[in-house]
Amino acid sequence: MASEAVVLPVAGPSGERQVRISSPSRVLWPELGITKLDLANYMVAVSEAFLAANGDRPLSLQRFSEGIDGDQFFSKNPPKGAPDYVRSVPVVYPSSRSHPQLVLDEAAAAVWAVQMNTVVFHPWPSRAETSDFPDQLRIDLDPQPGTDFDDAVPAALELRGVLAEAGLDAFIKTSGNRGLHVFAPIEPTHEFLDVRHAVIAAARELERRMPEQVTTAWWKEERGQRIFVDFNQANRDRTMAGAYSPRALAHAPVSCPITWDELESADPRAFTVLTVPERLRTTGDPWADMHASPGRIDVLLGWWERDLAAGLGELPFPPDYPKMPGEPPRVQPSRARKDKAPEDYL
Repeated sequence: MASEAVVLPVAGPSGERQVRISSPSRVLWPELGITKLDLANYMVAVSEAFLAANGDRPLSLQRFSEGIDGDQFFSKNPPKGAPDYVRSVPVVYPSSRSHPQLVLDEAAAAVWAVQMNTVVFHPWPSRAETSDFPDQLRIDLDPQPGTDFDDAVPAALELRGVLAEAGLDAFIKTSGNRGLHVFAPIEPTHEFLDVRHAVIAAARELERRMPEQVTTAWWKEERGQRIFVDFNQANRDRTMAGAYSPRALAHAPVSCPITWDELESADPRAFTVLTVPERLRTTGDPWADMHASPGRIDVLLGWWERDLAAGLGELPFPPDYPKMPGEPPRVQPSRARKDKAPEDYL
């Protein structure tokens, strides 16, 4: 029986490459009938903007062997048999261990990732050769139960002003779900912990200005119906869906860069695998010049030090992280025993 596989010609810096797509008719998004070949063609169509945002960065692949409703797993190391145009760089994880991490440099590499059943692409906020030093400050505005995208919009607009006061130019994209991702290009001169502290400083300032709408509370029981500013997305080996990455949701949404002028009227469900290629062709890439004038986080680090002096210390780290200096107890507030001292939970 003949193979169903097709070969997709993909242009690139080294000429045209032939990328084999096995099972091209496999349906990835059942409600819309979007297939693996459709996704490969999407990656070709958006490749210039996708690589500008996600290329030359350590990258994790979120892979679905039987479509978005099937089993999934994350792939960080280059799998056996990866083509020679898919490279990797060593990165250091929170455990202090070093491992190779995938890097995509051309459209054929992104299409190969689709061949490996990748749906969601998760880039680091740092470049491949300087992976310890982020060149993006990223803030995830995450609507909590009882809130939605429309509630995240005023928080994003206020956050833009906060970052501007700190000397940073903010860019925005939909998360591909209900939230918003705010990015600011920065000079790669500080390591991850400093950038995390800069994000916390900005988050606290936003919370002070919008206390009824925004929270930095790590524990869900303390957040209420507010937008959570997820500061832990700024940690090493913590990533979010990249710009122009599809998401594994029924309507095939894309995490899509938009302009600030579009934000208040934007419908995040309108940005999908089926619509974003035409959007790029007609309106261009709002992030095309993101890194033309990177800023510095010195002002935000000054705010961090100011808050430390006022008694606002470190915030919790992700549960799989080693215990970090100054971190508060890792225990849900409602479960903390009143007869135990905080250090007993360290």
